[in-house]
Amino acid sequence: MTLLRSGSATDTGLVRSVNQDLAVETGTLFAVADGMGGHAGGEVAARLAVDTLHVAFGAKPTGAGLSEAVSEANRVVFEHSLDNPDLRGMGTTMTAAALVNEDGKDVIALVNVGDSRSYRFHDGQLSQITVDHSLAEEMVRSGEISEAEAAVHPHRHILTRALGVSEDVVVDLWRIQPSRGDRFLLCSDGLTNELEPPQIAEVLATVPDPQVAADLLVRAARTHGGSDNITVVVVDVVVGEDDGADVPAVAAVAPDFTSPAPDEAPVDGPADAPVAPEEGVEVLPGPEPLRPSFGARWRARRKARRDARGRRLITVRTVLFAVILAAIVYAAFYAVRWYDTNAYYVQVNNNELMIYHGRVGGGVLYKPVRVERTGVTTADVPAYTIPQLTTGVQEDSLKAAQAYVYNLVASQHQATCAQNPQTAGCPGATTTTTLPFGATTTTGAP
Repeated sequence: MTLLRSGSATDTGLVRSVNQDLAVETGTLFAVADGMGGHAGGEVAARLAVDTLHVAFGAKPTGAGLSEAVSEANRVVFEHSLDNPDLRGMGTTMTAAALVNEDGKDVIALVNVGDSRSYRFHDGQLSQITVDHSLAEEMVRSGEISEAEAAVHPHRHILTRALGVSEDVVVDLWRIQPSRGDRFLLCSDGLTNELEPPQIAEVLATVPDPQVAADLLVRAARTHGGSDNITVVVVDVVVGEDDGADVPAVAAVAPDFTSPAPDEAPVDGPADAPVAPEEGVEVLPGPEPLRPSFGARWRARRKARRDARGRRLITVRTVLFAVILAAIVYAAFYAVRWYDTNAYYVQVNNNELMIYHGRVGGGVLYKPVRVERTGVTTADVPAYTIPQLTTGVQEDSLKAAQAYVYNLVASQHQATCAQNPQTAGCPGATTTTTLPFGATTTTGAP
């Protein structure tokens, strides 16, 4: 018996106005769809795809059924685009995983079309299962460019395969042996465009609750730029198959023009542990064994029940630990975020004093942002303050930063008047001086 638990999160990001991503999270079926095709087309394509996937897989809950469900989703999206001229060219990516039972064994069936990805976190290592169906990825496989070059290639978002753009589609399919402690990550490219694999692996390794992990991954991608919609599904294998038998590899299921099967091989589960004899049963020489005592029989029955249902992993202590750890992670995240953003500083940039929101030198989760050009140059402030301004002078608020600049200008003005009382704006000459932020001062001879 295999037991799963999961969590999911999605966010529009900081650039897009509409979220065209969708996540599926049921007891045995999980998926991410990233729609494309204009303001409305992407939303429609993703919704049609996930709805069709859910219904079609429910009718045939097998690995082959999951692949066929994706092909059916492709047909529905494609025909809908033909019937609606305003939606021509719409499509969606799809990566999905499902717990299925085949030949009496539980396996994770996993499918993919497009550049949404599926990963497996196993024994502290994060490995990408799916292969991106993009022009840049094909160039990597052919040796034209490196993986590092593909990450910034101008054609990295051009897909070579997607649901709904043609009548037929090639669906990549894997079967993977579930192993206790495994984590599967399904995500749109809004996550992988912003976070590197080590950053993703760190969250998966340190945050035990899948919902908390999904939330943190989405927030981290948003903080690192949020240039696209971000969707994440995290699936944990709480109890896995115990027999560890090999599961044969399955090639991509496709029409006659099928491309070669993915290189990813299924992963074997752990081998069986040896079964110990029941406790308390003593066999004597002779034809009849000694009847076990009541206590021995009770212990044997309890052990048999425990073996039948598998070791209980979720206890009150485990839940309490997870809640406390999640609270600590949340508190640490928001404390760092508050520290990074609860400050302003004044710094010289091209001989002009600028006011920035954030910490001097940048924070952990927040990069400083310029909020105001003061119009004050280095010639308007005392010379001895310029080294400090070059490094950056920290203040607690925007008003405090503005007041600091104002005082510098006023100090320089007073010093100039002390050296040359006839300077415009000094006592002895009537003039009106405009100070930073719209303030003015009028001086004149008595």
